[in-house]
Amino acid sequence: MKQLVVGIDIGGTNSVFGLVDREGNMYGEGVVPTRKFPDFDQYLEELFIGINNISKNVGEEFELMGIGIGAPNANYYDGTIWNAANLVWKGTVPFVEKMKRYYPNIPIIITNDANAAAIGEMIYGGAKGMKDFIVVTLGTGLGSGFVSGGKLIYGHDSFAGELGHVIVNRGGRMCGCGRKGCLETYVSATGIKRTAFKLLADHLEDSEFRNISYNDLTAEMITKAALNGDPLAIEAYEYTGMMLGQALADAVAITSPEAIFLFGGLAKAGKYIFEPTKRYMEMHMLANFRNKVKLLPSGIDGKNAAVLGASALIWQERE
Repeated sequence: MKQLVVGIDIGGTNSVFGLVDREGNMYGEGVVPTRKFPDFDQYLEELFIGINNISKNVGEEFELMGIGIGAPNANYYDGTIWNAANLVWKGTVPFVEKMKRYYPNIPIIITNDANAAAIGEMIYGGAKGMKDFIVVTLGTGLGSGFVSGGKLIYGHDSFAGELGHVIVNRGGRMCGCGRKGCLETYVSATGIKRTAFKLLADHLEDSEFRNISYNDLTAEMITKAALNGDPLAIEAYEYTGMMLGQALADAVAITSPEAIFLFGGLAKAGKYIFEPTKRYMEMHMLANFRNKVKLLPSGIDGKNAAVLGASALIWQERE
């Protein structure tokens, strides 16, 4: 009988879920609008109905092996989501405990979305066969998952590996966490927008986004402008790559990874993000590590990447 797992990616706007086999093939996908259900119990009921609906459409019998969940501020150890800023449920949400009411006899694992991406990379993506690597997710913020000796590093409280909140510029840009100068204020969709507007203020050259307001500008627009040869967009990526490369050089000194994978929207800028990041990483790297660490695009970065990452939590536990 075919064995499948449910992967769930919980976002502030939508929760996407799907049935996935060991090779990463999808057998149906569904969406629950997260914001529509401020009552968490109603949300779970809707999620349960959605999973049942896609299960009926698989077309053959299968054994459900478990449920893996990627969510912001999720705690792997106690199965909760803790005060996630972009979710409608506040305080501590006992996600796994309540999900067990619907699925009492299968494993349910939750972790933060960047950690799920790292496990997904190891099971389905470019990190197959690797024991030591880092995944950096470049979305609205910057997330990261560190794998060492074939195991994800959770730390004693499940919140290890917050590269996005390493301070790279003391007294620098204000961060949503309440501190100043965190890496994600420079290297993220929000961070590159802030960089672009500083460059617009400091330069007089024409640019595709000079007449666009801050609220209307998106990181995708900056990426498109860079790919079209816009000099300010290219410079924005150069600066972003510099900040990321310097931070990665420091991270390498701690876990000595074989490779670092970039995952998410900013990674789609291709050479405009990879080349400066690699250059500054090598420039600031301790000599022991220089020219040893590969910088690679994610091997699962696509439409179903987040669901695949979440599903991989179950397959990894079964190995």
